[in-house]
Amino acid sequence: MLMSEWKLEDALVVEREEGREEGLEKGREEGREEDVRNLLEFGMTVEQISQALKLPPETVRQYSDSSR
Repeated sequence: MLMSEWKLEDALVVEREEGREEGLEKGREEGREEDVRNLLEFGMTVEQISQALKLPPETVRQYSDSSR
């Protein structure tokens, strides 16, 4: 392989890994939002959810507002 082919292949590997990481983070984010909605439905307060999920109260409120 030529040097330029190696560089292209390396760049593709890096791009693929970055895309994978972005997808995983998006999935985690969606999971946290779903957890917040479920816990709110169970009657937990924003403060309780914040402590249980180790999220800032502002984030819990944001997820709560986006579910309405």
